[in-house]
Amino acid sequence: MSDDQIRQHRDAIDDIDVQILKLINQRAHHAHEIGVLKGGGLVYRPEREAQVLRRVKDLNQGPLPSESVARLFREIMSACLSLEKPLTIAFLGPLGTFSESAVVKHFGHAAQLQPSVSIDEVFRQTEAGMADYAVVPVENSTEGAVGRSLDLMTQTPLKVCGEVVLRIHQHLMRKRPDLVGITRIYSHSQSLAQCHEWLNLHLPNAERIAVASNAEAARLAAEDVNTAAIGGEAAAERYELVKVVSNIEDEPNNTTRFLVLGQADASRSGKDKTSLVMSAKNQPGAVFQLLAPLAENGVSMTKLESRPSRDGLWEYVFFVDVEGHRDDALVQKAMKELAERAVILRVLGSYPVAVL
Repeated sequence: MSDDQIRQHRDAIDDIDVQILKLINQRAHHAHEIGVLKGGGLVYRPEREAQVLRRVKDLNQGPLPSESVARLFREIMSACLSLEKPLTIAFLGPLGTFSESAVVKHFGHAAQLQPSVSIDEVFRQTEAGMADYAVVPVENSTEGAVGRSLDLMTQTPLKVCGEVVLRIHQHLMRKRPDLVGITRIYSHSQSLAQCHEWLNLHLPNAERIAVASNAEAARLAAEDVNTAAIGGEAAAERYELVKVVSNIEDEPNNTTRFLVLGQADASRSGKDKTSLVMSAKNQPGAVFQLLAPLAENGVSMTKLESRPSRDGLWEYVFFVDVEGHRDDALVQKAMKELAERAVILRVLGSYPVAVL
């Protein structure tokens, strides 16, 4: 390709950039005007954002992959939203963890990050109005449910208004760009377990040391050239470490699901979930009878998780996710029948299905 041909393409890109900049600012202007018309109402509308992201993915004809297009529009919406009001998001810290990555994936980089020392503190800060929303892990595809998050959701007045599905990629990171001289590897215990076979094969003699978080592991690795850490992209970037080997997790489809909680749940987006918590009467066949209204009304159940109840020995509560919004006719009918059979029934929230 000649220099003239390259110049033509670059000139075209410059012209397109001017148009993109103009259109983004036009979009921001309309977003700001909507905020003025709301007059102090809810700024973040999860159902609207989900609809926008699904639409651009459906309209995308490439060559950019739909996931990249969705990320670009997420950041545009994040920046536009901050013109109305920057959102503060509480999550399990410190900075550099997968929880931070989940927050950024859902709210974009314009959101204000508020790392907390525990999941309990994430709930407390959001309930007290010190944060606008909370993002908490609820289940991992290899490790199972996050019990503390589920327990706290039975007590909180917060509503589930969104979900984030984060693909967990583990990276070996250090100051040097090779594996030479590694004597110690720091990481969270779960990450060490998720990379057990890779470590056995490639670094069998390195000492494995569990620490409180992958971010703490990265901080320690940044201080010693003979150590390495296992963690996510955010940890590598925050502590300026080289990702020596990427995607070293033993399970290729390791995924963590997070829930977003706020003062109100979401309106219908067209593709939604509803999360419930319930308990059955202590009698034979009670659980089957309790869940029967879902099948009888054609409501699909996507999750069933049991947790010990705090109210009695050997009593359990059940966390259930169903397809559809609480305002959908069939879901409403099923919940009415559930309420007649359950000892306890509480709707945790209805929210858009995660846009992957």
